Amino acid sequence: MKSIVLFILLVACSFTSMANEQATSKKPTENQQQQALSQLQEPMYRPLIERYILDELRAVREDQMRLRADIEKKISHSQLDTADRAITYTTDTINNVLFLITAAASILVVVGWTSFRDIKSKVEDIVSLRVGTITDEYEKRLQVIEEKLRERSEEILNNQKKISITNEVHSLWMRANLESDMNSKIEIYDEILNRKPEDVEAIAYKADALLELGQTNTAIALCNQALEIDSDYGYAYWQRACAYSMLYKHADAMADIRMALEYAPNLKNELQHEPAFASLADNQSFNELVNS
Repeated sequence: MKSIVLFILLVACSFTSMANEQATSKKPTENQQQQALSQLQEPMYRPLIERYILDELRAVREDQMRLRADIEKKISHSQLDTADRAITYTTDTINNVLFLITAAASILVVVGWTSFRDIKSKVEDIVSLRVGTITDEYEKRLQVIEEKLRERSEEILNNQKKISITNEVHSLWMRANLESDMNSKIEIYDEILNRKPEDVEAIAYKADALLELGQTNTAIALCNQALEIDSDYGYAYWQRACAYSMLYKHADAMADIRMALEYAPNLKNELQHEPAFASLADNQSFNELVNS
């Protein structure tokens, strides 16, 4: 039996020595280790980034929870302080009222108002007087408000009327621009003037239509009317200059042309194309004005 055990031990020792020799033979040299390290492309381990992120998120969440708790605590304290102040204010007010009532009763007793009937009557008189004063004050305020509402309503109605007139006048101007017959244009201009009697533009254009029909004197009268309303309206000077030119009043025509160009310089391009200035073709001042 002992021989068998010894045999087994010898066999085990032989296997152990063989394993050690194989391990020793397989162990890399230092040069091989350095070459293996130089060929590495990335680290042999990775940091636990996910764990780091989770820890950071947890820390942020805990900070938020602490902040929320602090804010709720502060809000609760502020609400309690507000409630305490309100209760204190109410208590002080009631105490002051009681003091005033006591003082008033004392004064009444001193003065001689010992009877509750006299006190009641006096209080009723004071209340009635105060109520009457307040009623009068509010009646005056209501009258002022009613007056302002009435003025505002009238203003709104006037604005609506003006808007309606403006829309009608605009449509009439569109009709006048599309109309080729001068008599029809004059009728449209009259409708515009019925709605807006001081519309200098409509007056001037009516004068233009009358010039087309040869009614120079009437056109001059309309131009004078327009200039009385607006002395800076250049087109009215222009139409009156056309009428004076057609009547061979060259000096008056040139004076109005200069006024028209002063207030409406863009009319200068129409000097050579205006048929009414045909009589001024030989006028030296007119030609100098055209060529300037």
